[in-house]
Amino acid sequence: MSRYDVLIIGAGPIGLAAGIAAQKANLSYIIVEKGCLVNSLYNYPVNMTFFSTAERLEIGGVPFMSINPKPRRAEALEYYRRVAKDFNLNIKLFEKVENIQRSENDSFNTTTSKANYVSDFIIVATGFYDIPQLLHVPGEELPKVRHYYDDPHYYAFQKVMVVGASNSSVDAALETWRKGADVTMVVRKDTIGKNVKYWVRPDIENRIKEGSIKAYFNSNITAIHTHSVDIQTSDGKLSLDNDYVLALTGYQPDFKLLENLNITISADEKHIPVYNQDTMETNQEGIYLAGVVCGGFDTHKLFIENSREHAEKIINDIIIKKKV
Repeated sequence: MSRYDVLIIGAGPIGLAAGIAAQKANLSYIIVEKGCLVNSLYNYPVNMTFFSTAERLEIGGVPFMSINPKPRRAEALEYYRRVAKDFNLNIKLFEKVENIQRSENDSFNTTTSKANYVSDFIIVATGFYDIPQLLHVPGEELPKVRHYYDDPHYYAFQKVMVVGASNSSVDAALETWRKGADVTMVVRKDTIGKNVKYWVRPDIENRIKEGSIKAYFNSNITAIHTHSVDIQTSDGKLSLDNDYVLALTGYQPDFKLLENLNITISADEKHIPVYNQDTMETNQEGIYLAGVVCGGFDTHKLFIENSREHAEKIINDIIIKKKV
């Protein structure tokens, strides 16, 4: 059983930043990731462009050089691979955390799908992209329903229904339409999401206005069938022919992991975990949160650029605790 000062759950950008900070502080550490390196970014659409500029995605003081004003997914994957390699970070990929127990001497015993580890501190940097928010309608289990969108070519010449009006929904609607799909959007509210990228908003609004992309606002899906979808609109019920449903309605953190660690979560609809904003330590001594997982359901306030600082806060607090 290997022992470390710090065990970091999640090898996304913030988990990597925590590993770099621990390494620079001469702390022994291990990063455990249930998927591939920067797994959430890997699952982004292949053509995705970041809202942030390259320098705001940098970690560990390593420059992020992009040929575009705002980097694309492929550039980000290359950058974070290079960072992990340059720092020779201690990462275990495709290794899911299954159980964490606190021992009598206040260390943590972590069991994964492949090994067991002991650590003095835990950093949870699991992001929020692993668990989709479901529609909870009949037929959602059909294989035609996708909660992740990757490449538009797959949907060429198909009848595609895109649910939602966030950045991911708008990108999927525009890209699949440009590859020849017959696209219909179903939007719960009365307009396109306020956080949609400013250079994309005019495009989707004009496509809807001209009728190239059909959009039903103030509407919801009520049932999904093999060859059709039922929706409730402000004008009544409709049944539309359909081949695929892209239910891009958002994602959520791994609340089950947080609950198993006895981390207090707010009782309101945002489900924000309790932590000290100065140190990132939770109500459980020795357990810290880093990155978007800190936001609960309120995922639009934390990004790489404003949560990479969490790593330094956490490691500084750990250094203080180890000196006491």
